[in-house]
Amino acid sequence: MSIARSRFSNGVLALLACFCLTPGCQKSTPDSSKSVEILNVSYDPTRELYHDLNAALSASHERATGVKVTIRQSHGGSSSQARAVVDGLEADVVTLALWSDVDLLRKKGLIADGWEDRLPNHSLPYTSTVVFVVRNGNPKAIRDWPDLIRHGVEIITPNPKTGGGAKLNFLAAWGSVTLRGGSLNEAEAFVTQLYKQVPVLDSGARAATITFSQKNIGDVHLTWENEAHLEVAESKGDLEIVYPPISIQAEPTVAVVDAVVQRKQTDMVAEAYLRFLYGPEAQEIIAQRHYRPTDPEVRRKHIADFPEIELFPVTAIAKDWGDAFEKFFGDGAVFDRIFDQKPAS
Repeated sequence: MSIARSRFSNGVLALLACFCLTPGCQKSTPDSSKSVEILNVSYDPTRELYHDLNAALSASHERATGVKVTIRQSHGGSSSQARAVVDGLEADVVTLALWSDVDLLRKKGLIADGWEDRLPNHSLPYTSTVVFVVRNGNPKAIRDWPDLIRHGVEIITPNPKTGGGAKLNFLAAWGSVTLRGGSLNEAEAFVTQLYKQVPVLDSGARAATITFSQKNIGDVHLTWENEAHLEVAESKGDLEIVYPPISIQAEPTVAVVDAVVQRKQTDMVAEAYLRFLYGPEAQEIIAQRHYRPTDPEVRRKHIADFPEIELFPVTAIAKDWGDAFEKFFGDGAVFDRIFDQKPAS
């Protein structure tokens, strides 16, 4: 381990060692008889990732301080999860699929302004992208985005109104047209046809995985890269991954929910939990779970696990994530317009 990375890890443990457990306490090593519990509200496909990360964090913290930290999890469609926090779900931290889902909490006064600059890499401990999962042997010969709208191809993708990954699927499809020289009208025609070929519009990414892999509905599943690897591994040879030549750079952001942690006095452990995600132990777990780590050393170690494809940022098709949300998914925006054209199933 490099000196810089060692100092980073030690700093996280030091932060963990000094969080307050009672009103008015000073930053000091907590009583070993104490324990603390926090809630991480996350998006659909991160169950396995945070199961591993939480175990690693809890073990590291207990070794360093003698205090047990328990991290509870909540999972669902990213946009639905953000709304649940707004409606009162007491998340100490959120680890959601989209910047716009986290920023909704800022708009509602739950997170302070400038939240994305409080953690390294603009609050991005890992990135991802959208890939295809197909049946064994790829019987419909699906290799690229235009193949999706051929006659007879059924596509499984969740509802962009409720899921962050679903929004990414939409944006990846849109950009696959415009970044290859297609017009906005051609992009809208493409996504309109794509959704006409979606037989089931699930609420989140994991539900869509079940529809495709367990209910055997559809010919191709548009999904997160990490979810695709899990889906294929669990299929025992029935499914395979196809990497399209171009896709979107997914940016799942994380944040402490200030209004909650200040009330519960869990701010120190909540921040330490998120900073732990950037350390070498967590970054290794992240890579092993097929999320793209942001640590350059870990990324180089796992370079063969992440095929190089053209990844475009959201700014290639919108001003920023907020603009993309309003342009494509707001009330009366592009998705509402094209979905109105989809015949009822």
